[in-house]
Amino acid sequence: MSDLKVVAEPGRQDILITRTFDAPRDLVWRALTEPELIGRWFGLDSTSTDVGDTEVRTGTPWRLVEKAENGESYAFHGVHHDVLEPERIVRTFEFEGVPGHVSLETLTLTEEDGRTGYRVVTLFPSVEDRDGMIASGMESGMAQSLDSLERVARSLR
Repeated sequence: MSDLKVVAEPGRQDILITRTFDAPRDLVWRALTEPELIGRWFGLDSTSTDVGDTEVRTGTPWRLVEKAENGESYAFHGVHHDVLEPERIVRTFEFEGVPGHVSLETLTLTEEDGRTGYRVVTLFPSVEDRDGMIASGMESGMAQSLDSLERVARSLR
């Protein structure tokens, strides 16, 4: 059972997301950074994801396109600002369906007893942008993605 926590304090511009994975940090890192693995976990259970030529290293752009069964697609992109393997990724994140609302994500991975602690702080340009993301249903979609991420990481054992 997932211990996912999403904290969005009123009046703040950030969201704190924490979760623990039953997999070692090096495997979670691989699942987070290898394009063929990203496509296996990112997005809703009912969608597929095209990752393209994403290379997770400092200074590189990234782009993902999530495709629904009805043919609709949802694209996301940004830039990796700081990558420290296997501990941290700092990147921008923008949903192309609502351009101009760029957030900054800082992902940190820690390991203890073969399990991985996952912590993301996402900073939005405004409280309204942050609240809009929460209202979009991001928590349920993220929960699906992170459950899939754990399955992918565990499959790499």
